[in-house]
Amino acid sequence: MNLMPAQQRSGPVVWSAIIGATCLLLYLMQQVLWLAIPSLFAIILYYILLPPMQRLIRLGIGHNAAALLVGALFLLVVIAGTLTAVFWSPATPTESWQELMVRYLNGGLAFVRATVLSLEQHFPILHDIKLSKMINSRMTAFTETFLQKHLTDILVSIAGWLPSLMLAPFLAFFFLRDGLRFKKFLARAVPNAFFEKTLYLLHEVDQTAHRYFQGLIKLTILDTAVLALGLWAIGVSSPLILGLIAALLAWVPYVGSIVGCVLVVMVASTDAPADPLVAYSAVGVFICVRLLDDFVFMPLTVGRSLHIHPLITVLMIFMGGSVAGVAGLMLVLPLLGVVMVVGETLGRLITNPRLRARHRYAKTLRLRQASADLTL
Repeated sequence: MNLMPAQQRSGPVVWSAIIGATCLLLYLMQQVLWLAIPSLFAIILYYILLPPMQRLIRLGIGHNAAALLVGALFLLVVIAGTLTAVFWSPATPTESWQELMVRYLNGGLAFVRATVLSLEQHFPILHDIKLSKMINSRMTAFTETFLQKHLTDILVSIAGWLPSLMLAPFLAFFFLRDGLRFKKFLARAVPNAFFEKTLYLLHEVDQTAHRYFQGLIKLTILDTAVLALGLWAIGVSSPLILGLIAALLAWVPYVGSIVGCVLVVMVASTDAPADPLVAYSAVGVFICVRLLDDFVFMPLTVGRSLHIHPLITVLMIFMGGSVAGVAGLMLVLPLLGVVMVVGETLGRLITNPRLRARHRYAKTLRLRQASADLTL
């Protein structure tokens, strides 16, 4: 809900500063991605764990004790889930993850080859330009060099990111425990004339971030459920896991959705190599879920949290991608929402003649009080 009356909404100067500050922060975050990405996940964890912590506080448990208890329970759940994933094994032996990846990759490539051959049968011009032969040679060259050139780099990058990602639960715990103290620390540095508006600013920043990330979590749950249901209906294996991975990848606009769709098609084509209709149905399910996401789920969840014009949203997504790459795509909308609240509130503070007059008068009173007992 937008709390600003129409006559107090910010003009082009403030919005230019908001967009410029967002791009500058994205550029700076790109230089410290090792901290920016864990901080993003820590904030998400913070807003997931905040409701149970507040419930414990209402039950009479102290603030620090509630934060410690919630953090310990979350840590136990993560440890239990990790141990289950590592030590649990099905009754029958399964492939290693390397063999599984190669099998799904080959299944996806076979689906592409079959699709191209089908297109050549229906469109003779594609047969004349030998499209299938050209694609087969490109895919063969890719598969032959992928493991040697790219897989090692990917594994090294993941190994390099793991230590920094471990900062996320650590940061989330201190957000829970010391977040209120940090807000009080910031408020004490504000002149008394601007104190009420500053409290409003801090409240709005917190509420904007809270609504955005809570909406993102709800959107992820909805996407996972609907996509898993659709994949289960057409007979794709592990629909819930695939739905969750695709929903998490969708946090990165455009790029994540494409990667999620490719992953779903690879699994579907591998499950039914003789029936391409299953893979085509998986594509249809994914497109339907994306349409529901854009026109139904997102307006009901994330769309209610950030009151930003759709044109500005699309432009900022492209700007975020050009400034900071994939990380910029992920960070640009929550960052824009926070900067928007800060910029609009600061704009009203600076342009409010009553508040500036109160601040000048308070400075004059403090000067008189300090010099009251001084004589020449």
